[in-house]
Amino acid sequence: MLGSRRGCLPIIAAALLGLGILTWFFGGWYTSGPLAKDTSFIVPEKASLGSVAAKLEAEGAIASASAFKLRARLLSGGAPIKAGEFLLPKGASPSRILSIIQGDEVLRRFVTVPEGMPSIMVYERLMAQPNLTGTIEVPPEGSVLPDTYEIEKGESRQAVLLRMQTAMQRTLTELWAKRGQGIAVSSPQEALTLAAIVEKETGKPAERTIVAGLYSNRLRQGIMLQADPTIIYPITKGKPLGRRIRQSEIQSVNDYNTYSMVGLPKGPITNPGRASIEAVLHPAETQALYMVADGTGGHVFSSTLEEHNANVEKWFTIRKERGDF
Repeated sequence: MLGSRRGCLPIIAAALLGLGILTWFFGGWYTSGPLAKDTSFIVPEKASLGSVAAKLEAEGAIASASAFKLRARLLSGGAPIKAGEFLLPKGASPSRILSIIQGDEVLRRFVTVPEGMPSIMVYERLMAQPNLTGTIEVPPEGSVLPDTYEIEKGESRQAVLLRMQTAMQRTLTELWAKRGQGIAVSSPQEALTLAAIVEKETGKPAERTIVAGLYSNRLRQGIMLQADPTIIYPITKGKPLGRRIRQSEIQSVNDYNTYSMVGLPKGPITNPGRASIEAVLHPAETQALYMVADGTGGHVFSSTLEEHNANVEKWFTIRKERGDF
């Protein structure tokens, strides 16, 4: 009887050892890991499981790269890991970490260029992005399509800018091919230049086509466009002026000021959005030649100077009541 009991001891010990190994193996895979807070983690392109495991250990996401690699090979089902930036939650288990980098939970990062943002501010916005690399020059005015663009951490600013400019070229080509008959501009570049004025002159989407129609009328009739934003552009490169326009600036002669020249300025004064380009290529049929603010963020339009002067007086009255001057 005693010998029988002694013969069972190695079996029991082996069973306990096996149970301990299984507990370690599975427990270490599904229990919480060492991450003290939510952490972003980048899987490089074409990275191997071994290199990712080593990187996870080095960044404190897992306790052991070798154990992670072993468990992953036996328990993961063989799904590939994906390149990108991922958010690893606080205390994520090795199993959870692997499922994240095998899945579609890549962090997405965006940069937005609002309609009417001038190129100097596009430059500043891209240069201020901490997730981008390299430097760029200020892009030519009107070369960037306002939109929201997805970016990747570590991507070059030049690559992002190129996407923005390619989008504008593609959009302008597409819209020019669908332009209306008898429009006042004769080339895509002229369309872009006029669209930039339309973009800066109204913040109301519903007004874009009538503003485009008004300026188209003035172009056809050889009347100065007299668009205030064209006075400001040579002074600030499109940034807000922050004060009233001076009389000397209204009279200034340069390649942009449409108060001292007939026709379009030499180029765009901002980066117009798709809707403003479409408005120039499909302007409203209108007799309007003048417009003035109406106090609500929009404008009052008129076809005669007499009507316009009356509307200007109303606008001055509104401004006086507001205490503007």
